Amino acid sequence: MHMETPRLVLLRANEDILRADLEGSAALAGALGIAVSSEWPPSGEYDADAINYMIALLDREPAAYDWGFRYIVRKASELTVIGAGGYTGPAKDGAIEIGYSICPSERRRGFATETTQVLTDNAFRNSDVARVIAHTLPELISSIGVLKNCGFKHVGSGAEGGTVRYAIERADWRG
Repeated sequence: MHMETPRLVLLRANEDILRADLEGSAALAGALGIAVSSEWPPSGEYDADAINYMIALLDREPAAYDWGFRYIVRKASELTVIGAGGYTGPAKDGAIEIGYSICPSERRRGFATETTQVLTDNAFRNSDVARVIAHTLPELISSIGVLKNCGFKHVGSGAEGGTVRYAIERADWRG
């Protein structure tokens, strides 16, 4: 599943690219053949544990290649990886979870909103998903703003302690 917006391309990651990412931004740039932000990784949550989780997911669930991790690439004079995101895995019980992280200097430019929109639209168009969910921390006001702007509603506590859950139902998606 190719995902693209006017300003972004979301590139699927395979195990080799994820392993290069574990080695650092230079190795990742070499594996992808494009530039990687000098601020890589995009956030503290995107760490070796997160990358290893995706590698393990790809090993145990072949569908995770389509319904898994993506590198968020800004289209400009030079293609540049500016973030990470995607699905936490294939849908379960009619729901799929999305997540994203954008490098600090690229924030507040609408890239997280574009990423959320294309991930949500892709989930509803290419599957029988009934609900898309996202978890965030209650103090991440800008992340909550992105979700609300995309039509997500607060639905309760998140899966991990201290997080909150937002969701949108297929019937409410305007994509």
